[in-house]
Amino acid sequence: MRILTLSDEVIVPIYSPAVRQRFGGVDLIIGCGDLPYYYLEYVVSMLDAPLFFVRGNHASVEEYGAAGPRCEPLGGVDLHGQVVNYNGLLMAGVEGSERYSRGPFQYTQTEMWGHVLRMAPNLIRNRILYGRCLDIFVTHAPPWGIHDQPDAAHRGIQAFRWLLQVFHPAIHFHGHSHVYRPDTITKTRFHRTQVINTYPYRETEFRHVPARLGIPGFRSGAQEHRDGV
Repeated sequence: MRILTLSDEVIVPIYSPAVRQRFGGVDLIIGCGDLPYYYLEYVVSMLDAPLFFVRGNHASVEEYGAAGPRCEPLGGVDLHGQVVNYNGLLMAGVEGSERYSRGPFQYTQTEMWGHVLRMAPNLIRNRILYGRCLDIFVTHAPPWGIHDQPDAAHRGIQAFRWLLQVFHPAIHFHGHSHVYRPDTITKTRFHRTQVINTYPYRETEFRHVPARLGIPGFRSGAQEHRDGV
């Protein structure tokens, strides 16, 4: 399965017909926040692949366009607080970042714990039904102590780190942490989870093992995050 993940910045080669030549054939599009809805809609229309997303801390409650106001990208599935089974792929997500101002998609660490713990019964149910809790965890903010920064706006989320330790998703995709240096660490193995900062885009090949007690496999795509972003 080829997955295109996007976050935080509109990239001209992606917001153009060139996206079809570069990423045609992807099976899944995942938005990790702070992207305008029109951008995600354009990518979906060009690649004809399903979209799952979470909002970032800078997201607008309502976006206005030629089609009128809307509160989410048309045709996308909002993962916030949800545990979703998409053709056997188990996904869950949480929007926003730690609260540092009055933005609508900012939460205290305690509120983030609430988002995560409300999903826990369904994650346990997945373990009973499918032999694993979660394949892909999607957030805007990173987990505590991984790819985060010391300032209030970019601190990681404690509850996300706990979820990785307890429920062992194969991959955790996040955004929020902008990358300005080529030596910035953007992939970290944490227990059984590959944590990936997808800013501003990344292509990943995910090998899903369908056996009931099999652990999903992971292989990073050779094209991921290349060519002068």
